[in-house]
Amino acid sequence: MNIHIINGPNLNLLGTREPEIYGGRTFEDYLGELRQKFPGIHLTYFQSNIEGELITEIQRAGFNHNGIILNAGAYTHTSIGIADAIKAVTAPVIEVHISNTFSRETFRHQSFLSPVATGVIIGFGLKGYQLAIESLIP
Repeated sequence: MNIHIINGPNLNLLGTREPEIYGGRTFEDYLGELRQKFPGIHLTYFQSNIEGELITEIQRAGFNHNGIILNAGAYTHTSIGIADAIKAVTAPVIEVHISNTFSRETFRHQSFLSPVATGVIIGFGLKGYQLAIESLIP
């Protein structure tokens, strides 16, 4: 089974950016733990701060992976292009957010991705990625 994790803007700063919200661990460190926890799953990872690169990566991965885990960061609340990319691919897409977006600023309460995602996991910290992997395992 192949699962592709895609992280959007500013998630390259995990471990240093607002640790009171996002914690003190880098995603790369956490990814190593996920790979150990799920040895039979091939986990690949991509991060970009650029919307078009995220769209291209969803399109690329969406036809040759068994699932995509997507944390589009702030693009969640602004990008119809990312929503259209999700609709265009065959792989199920699980939308993940580290923080509880509903307990934050009002503009974070709207997601253009949730209506087209297979599922949404919000507010469980980095553990949300583990939950997303578990949801994709048949």
